[in-house]
Amino acid sequence: MVTTAIMAALAATMIIAGCQAREDEADQLVTLRVAVSNFPNSLDASIAAERNAQNVAWQMFDSLVWANDDNIIEPALAESWEVSEDGTEYIFHLREGVTFHNGEPFNAQAVVYSWERGKRPVMEWSDRWARAEVVEALDEYTLRITTEEPDPLFLSVMAQHWNIVPPLYTEEAGDDAFGEAPVGTGPFQFVEWVREDRIILERNPDYWRMGLPKADRVIYRPIPEASTRMAAIQTGQVDIVSRLTHEQAEALESVSGVTVVTYPIDRVFYIAFNNLTSGVGEPTEDARVRRAMNYAVDRQAIIDSLFGGRARLATGLMTESNLGYNHSIEPYPYDPDKARQLLAEAGYPEGFSIGFAAPSGAYTNFEQVAEAVQGYLADVGIRADLDIMESGRFWDLEGEKQLPPLFGDSWSERSGESLPRLKGALDGWDASFSAWSDPEIDRYLDLISVTIDQNERAQLYKDLHSYMYQDPPFIYLYVPETFEATRDNVVDYRPRAAEDYFLMFTTLR
Repeated sequence: MVTTAIMAALAATMIIAGCQAREDEADQLVTLRVAVSNFPNSLDASIAAERNAQNVAWQMFDSLVWANDDNIIEPALAESWEVSEDGTEYIFHLREGVTFHNGEPFNAQAVVYSWERGKRPVMEWSDRWARAEVVEALDEYTLRITTEEPDPLFLSVMAQHWNIVPPLYTEEAGDDAFGEAPVGTGPFQFVEWVREDRIILERNPDYWRMGLPKADRVIYRPIPEASTRMAAIQTGQVDIVSRLTHEQAEALESVSGVTVVTYPIDRVFYIAFNNLTSGVGEPTEDARVRRAMNYAVDRQAIIDSLFGGRARLATGLMTESNLGYNHSIEPYPYDPDKARQLLAEAGYPEGFSIGFAAPSGAYTNFEQVAEAVQGYLADVGIRADLDIMESGRFWDLEGEKQLPPLFGDSWSERSGESLPRLKGALDGWDASFSAWSDPEIDRYLDLISVTIDQNERAQLYKDLHSYMYQDPPFIYLYVPETFEATRDNVVDYRPRAAEDYFLMFTTLR
């Protein structure tokens, strides 16, 4: 049953949509049309796991702080803050006069409510909220947050995931309904979601950042096929497309009216192993087998054939831009003979069979990557039964630790350090965990988590990088570049290395 609060919010958005549908007014609106490779299962920023979903949701929410294009933490819903000498207590002074899209006031109690809600285990990013041990309102616009230990990445994590929600509407709506019609304080507000067709956001006329957003409306359209997205940008049906192949990007460079955007991203692609659920008792519990599988895959050939050479070989779950990247580590070479030798030493001279899964439509050419990995493993006797499944189902099973013993995925990181990626992939933090357990890795991650000195933290990262190379919990694949395109009249579209963006700056000329 739709409750009074939801009815009121939906009625308000219908009024907005109805007014702006008038032909004389619509001609004057600046509308950004964005093609995405797949649609989310939720627009709740605390639930959305996949990057497309997050990028839609983040346009509607704010946190207390935010990270600018140079990854520098700046004020947002908090105008200022102080940190105690021991690094475990934060006093935030909140911005006054801010309202949520439905008219509820933003205040300290809304932050307390958002924290209590966000840290529930059922939420996708509960670990990010749970980094705070206590969150208390000192008065209407002053907040005290206490952490159990010093946390060098606390503000970075807050900038990414502490999206503040209105208590009354959120509580009355419930998680599912909120995810279908979210309300935040962000630059754009929700209007409509027609499944498999469109998501429409409108400018928040009361946004606290003066002069923003610059556009009046954003329309997201799901176009799963990269070739269809390419055609849409060529013909002017959309203004922004992402996740193009390198061939398509190169072809678009000569198309009049289109600008191609190419940039390196902070994302590592990998094949994960599972030793907690479906992987218990599997050959992959033996480190020699995992090393053999790294030797078995010709990753450079994959990069050359599927990405035009526009990617780097991964040596671990860190990228070169991350603090503590160990440059002395060389990528695993392609050596099928070495792979067969290690398999024989581990007791599998004839290889073995194993389940393998990968998501469809989530990443550029990743279905072909998974098929290539399957082929290379077969060459050394490993018979991987590959299931390329719909991405929403894939991430649901991943979150439940119910994927096969072998599965492909990737991780993008916004903080500039690899700790959230490492903990997320290895420590069960959120959706993309590998269900892998290693006490030595856990020890390193615990130390990094509380080490404030940056030089000491960098050395711990280097040591962990080396350990994870010798005892790999993944087949390390590649760190790619990404290819996007815009129409020439798009101004100030600012995608980042973490594949996120904030459309409040973007407009059309």
